Amino acid sequence: MTRLVATFGYIGLLPGPAGTWGSLAALGVGYLLHLLGGPFLLAAAIVAGYGAGHWATRVETFEQEDLDPAHIVIDEVVGQWIALMPLSLGLWIVGAPASLFPWPGWVGAFVFFRLFDIWKPGPVGWADRRPGPTGVMLDDVFAGLLAALVVTLLASISHGWLR
Repeated sequence: MTRLVATFGYIGLLPGPAGTWGSLAALGVGYLLHLLGGPFLLAAAIVAGYGAGHWATRVETFEQEDLDPAHIVIDEVVGQWIALMPLSLGLWIVGAPASLFPWPGWVGAFVFFRLFDIWKPGPVGWADRRPGPTGVMLDDVFAGLLAALVVTLLASISHGWLR
């Protein structure tokens, strides 16, 4: 069960860039969560994903030398969902149909989340240096928060809220 959770349904075991595969899978599931329950279901999934990811990462890395193996992607999933939250919340606030998930927004959420996750600026790098499952999960939470801030700022500029 922990391998299923940690790899987000074995997505993390695909060949190539596991973190990118996890983030891409998170986009699709995040959109589905938004369609089914808007920002409330997405927020619940973020909280549940963090808790399950922390547990699964702790079990999967127990007595291992590599405490953040590439195949563990539940952290990227949670971070990507955080980056998508401004889109889901914004649509709910303006009363737009759930199916209207703006493509520039989710592309930006993906690109900026991956950028911050790889680059690890400021709090992302600080969290990444924390030992154990907290560090594994928390750096992606911070990368998701930074991406969410950028997405919100760009949406504000794009929609004329900031001039």
